Amino acid sequence: MSFRAAFLAVPPEEREAWIDEFLGVGDPLPADGPALQPGNVPYMPCGVETLLAVIEHARITERDVFVDVGCGLGRAAAFVHLMTGASAIGVEVQPHLAGRARELARRSGARVDVIEGDATRLAGALERGTVFFLYCPFSGERLNGFVGELEPIARAHPIRICAVDVPLPRRAWLEPVHESAHLVICRSTSQTI
Repeated sequence: MSFRAAFLAVPPEEREAWIDEFLGVGDPLPADGPALQPGNVPYMPCGVETLLAVIEHARITERDVFVDVGCGLGRAAAFVHLMTGASAIGVEVQPHLAGRARELARRSGARVDVIEGDATRLAGALERGTVFFLYCPFSGERLNGFVGELEPIARAHPIRICAVDVPLPRRAWLEPVHESAHLVICRSTSQTI
């Protein structure tokens, strides 16, 4: 049975615990370290129902490269890869979490590359990305600057940006494709080309 089939066979109310056990996440959540910069948000895992909505509304397939900005333990990146076959990149500023994300990817067999560093300074290293996932990694000027850094990538190839629980800065080169109470998904437009 495939991972996708096994996961979807689990009753929705049991899926969080199932995925954490499958990935070996463990409890409690790790504490944040000194590398967490002002303006960054402490690590919190995104719920699997939200990730399923991201997969559906962003139409993620095996041809995509999913970039999880502020990946923490790598749970979302591994889950999206295992559900869709998309390659995944996790970006994490906290070294101890980046190390745990690498270990989680290795244990689970998920195709996830983990880059340690500040995503606002790494956009050039993310040029393969087609789907950028922002589960509230930072806000304000840091978020605004990061979205601006994605425009050159969007000029090279179409991208989607998925923002959970954070207002996505509007840009002329982005158009919404899905909006709900907690999730906004935009895609790049022809204005970027």
